[in-house]
Amino acid sequence: MERFRDRRDAGRQLADRLASQVGREALVLGLPRGGVPVAYEIARTLDLPLDVFVVRKLGVPGREELAAGALASGGVRVLNEDVVSALDIPPEVLDAVEAREAAELERRERVYRGNRPGPSLRDREVILVDDGMATGASMRAAVRAVRAASPARVVVAVPVAAPEAVEALRMDADDVTVVSMPAWLDGVGQWYDDFAQTSDEEVRGLLSEPGER
Repeated sequence: MERFRDRRDAGRQLADRLASQVGREALVLGLPRGGVPVAYEIARTLDLPLDVFVVRKLGVPGREELAAGALASGGVRVLNEDVVSALDIPPEVLDAVEAREAAELERRERVYRGNRPGPSLRDREVILVDDGMATGASMRAAVRAVRAASPARVVVAVPVAAPEAVEALRMDADDVTVVSMPAWLDGVGQWYDDFAQTSDEEVRGLLSEPGER
């Protein structure tokens, strides 16, 4: 399987896969930060509206790259029960991590949107986009939070994902579209030539492009 040049390249390849699968009134939601450049290319290529859906990983203290779960807009929390159980993480530790990430989630929503309200999701087809999935915890939180808004359909679209993450998402999403699904996914960044961190400024810039609403 070939690597992606960058997130924009990944988004264009995903758009090709999605072109015959989604409707003309679908809404593309990028998970910041890295999912937004991918989502931008999907929205631009398919001429669909673009917005952002904020999700924060609940990292294991001392091993923050490992997800114990995730928190999404609307107060939805999804736990990676296998990780929590294997590491015997106390509830009070998880609560402290959640409180910190909830504050960051609210900050990012203000930074990205200002006073602009989020889009209405009711009865809409929603495409949730990230730059990749290892455990899938962040995306599961996003799907469940979007479901609470009564959309017509929820599609998950990512350039690269672990097979077990895709299978877990199929229980929550109506469809999951992936370009590459390697048998072993040690890290999403390994599948990109350029995986530089996406800044808040880049996210704001992409969201302000014509057609965003």
